[in-house]
Amino acid sequence: MTGELKKREYGAWIMPAFRLLASLRKLRGTKLDLFGYTAERKMERRLIGDYEATIEQVLSTLDQNNHAMAVQIAGVPESMRGYGHIKEKNVVAAKAREASLLAAYRAPATEKVAAE
Repeated sequence: MTGELKKREYGAWIMPAFRLLASLRKLRGTKLDLFGYTAERKMERRLIGDYEATIEQVLSTLDQNNHAMAVQIAGVPESMRGYGHIKEKNVVAAKAREASLLAAYRAPATEKVAAE
């Protein structure tokens, strides 16, 4: 056993349950959103804030010389896919990639300041 969750198969009875959940969509983001209290949803909200802060930092120093790197940094969240343990692995990998891209993005600015 790997300790990871396994897929399960459900019968047709699950469709009415999904319709019920879909009708409760209006509750998303409110205090009545029961799924909003899960660790995964909290992480997703934190990731949105982290991304916004990162993009603000990148935009404040954006120029023609670092545009390509900025585009790569902005694309990092595209690899944060999946649900549960799969998403957690992808987030860890994406955050590591983001850290290395940000270090490379900031490196030329640091070298220019040191040279002056």
